[in-house]
Amino acid sequence: MYINNKILMAKNDSSELYLLPRMANRHGLITGASGSGKTITLKVMAEGFSSASVPVLLVDVKGDLAGTCKMGVANENIYNRIEKLKLEGFKHQAFPVNFFDVFKKNGHPIRTTIADIGPRLLSRMLNLSDAQEGNLAIAFEIAKDSNMKLNDLNDLNDLLTFVSENKDRFNSEYGNITTQSIGSIKRNLLALKQDGGDNFFGKPSLDLFDLMQYDQYGRGFINILDAQELFKKPTLYAVFLIWLLNNLYDNMPEVGDLDKPKLVLCLDEAHLIFSEMSSHLIKQITQIVKLIRSKGIGVYFISQSPSDVPDEILAQLGNKVQHVLRSYTPSDEKAIKAASNAFRANPNFKTEDAIRNLATGEAVVSFLNEKGEPSVCEVASILPPQSLMGTISDSDREAVIRQSRIYMKYENEVNEISASEMVDSAREQIENEKLEAIRLKEEAKEQEKTAKLKAKEEEKRKQALDKQSNKIVKQVGNKFVNKATTKVVNSIWKSIFK
Repeated sequence: MYINNKILMAKNDSSELYLLPRMANRHGLITGASGSGKTITLKVMAEGFSSASVPVLLVDVKGDLAGTCKMGVANENIYNRIEKLKLEGFKHQAFPVNFFDVFKKNGHPIRTTIADIGPRLLSRMLNLSDAQEGNLAIAFEIAKDSNMKLNDLNDLNDLLTFVSENKDRFNSEYGNITTQSIGSIKRNLLALKQDGGDNFFGKPSLDLFDLMQYDQYGRGFINILDAQELFKKPTLYAVFLIWLLNNLYDNMPEVGDLDKPKLVLCLDEAHLIFSEMSSHLIKQITQIVKLIRSKGIGVYFISQSPSDVPDEILAQLGNKVQHVLRSYTPSDEKAIKAASNAFRANPNFKTEDAIRNLATGEAVVSFLNEKGEPSVCEVASILPPQSLMGTISDSDREAVIRQSRIYMKYENEVNEISASEMVDSAREQIENEKLEAIRLKEEAKEQEKTAKLKAKEEEKRKQALDKQSNKIVKQVGNKFVNKATTKVVNSIWKSIFK
């Protein structure tokens, strides 16, 4: 409930515990064992943000947040809780909701292009080596210089094949390209494709500002990403999360500390995010979580234990709600102790004991105060949600999707001339260039052969002319000699017979 510019989250006999919108971009954590009430806490928080005109993106792993779009129904449990907490002004209501789904089944599709991801981030997502990252960067640069659009996985895969086939043409201009590195990149892309990456990469790309809408009453939209299939694909889930955080950080302006966030992300089942994630990606998320608050973005992780979240990220989470943790093993005890150490102690009770003995719907709660300091923790009951608890029918979901102001903006994928088609043209052009080079070479050979034959013929003609000339000269010379000889002989004969 949103009361006096504050979000009322929980109550006990002596205190009302509020989440301050001004401190909401300091991030937060909701933890507890299965069935302890985390989902209810998440719903109440999202409803409070919506009422405070703060749009929310919920990652719904179990499919039980969809009821947020429908008015809650009073039952005995809710009635008793309202009475117990003495909630004044509580009313059941539906909230403005948009449904999204990477797999396009239960909401508007979410897509982005390979070009928007970029080579560096994609390398981190695929856990590439330095050499492989270098080859991927070269491929992106070749695409840029050739005006090839990289929209989906097929575009990138075809481009890599083309680059590998013609590496000798590119090595001198772009650097060393190796077949081994290209092959490794393609194997990683195949794994991403098998995880469903074809659904995520393409056009039209999601406009992040479509996540920041308000209804006619000024309430922020609660965007619910149906992740029932997505969370089963850990690589794709990590890719999506990194893209989302990175895109928000890169495209949102610096705003510092606002009266309330521009957008709040609530990431359910956080252990699924980090358990399969490479150290490179965890480092990337950690860096973004540290910095993104200056963009007016709040990030809230929901998981079973604080130990599910890396320590560096955990240190950034100022608003905490801890539901019951059960102790069966030494590791469970260790987790409880770690959870209790994350709170500012209350002298009236021992935090560890409180965490062990919480009832369903109760939590140890600590929110940041006006000075940004963690308040002394309290044991309190979480408010009931105002919207419907649980899932909804397919027809109800479809009605919400069709009534959305962004309906049909993303439903149909845009197929345009991109790298795949341009690679085919480039490959044909290169083949034509090769054939033309062969033709010119053969033509040059033929011309050289013709020139040699012509030169040979000319030499023969010259030799023939020289021979003929010599013959004529010889004949003329002989005639001259004969005539002179005759004259001499005649002279001799005349002198004898004189």
